[in-house]
Amino acid sequence: MGSTAGDHDHNDPDPVTERVHDNSWSANLETPRHADDRELVIEQAIEAVEHTTAGNHVNLVTHGDHGHPSEYLHDRLAVKFPEATVEYVDQCGCGGHVTRVRRRQSDRKSHNG
Repeated sequence: MGSTAGDHDHNDPDPVTERVHDNSWSANLETPRHADDRELVIEQAIEAVEHTTAGNHVNLVTHGDHGHPSEYLHDRLAVKFPEATVEYVDQCGCGGHVTRVRRRQSDRKSHNG
């Protein structure tokens, strides 16, 4: 059985990661499924940053079909993670894009209200 747009919400995609990364790492967000769903890219980019510990970074490799990530992803990440730095790294030879999000050591201290 194939899935349709109507049952998309019932077919949860595989998570980009299932563990917290206590090192710098890369998240592959340029699979065919990501090419078809920009919101999935944004959702899993946020999950990837959430799974990256302070003092480390995650390279978000996004599909070229969505265009430059500054047009749809960077602002969303900056709002969700105001303590992190978001920077564009480069375009891959395959047409995808790499965005680096660095969690600063002071992330936990910045919300002392």
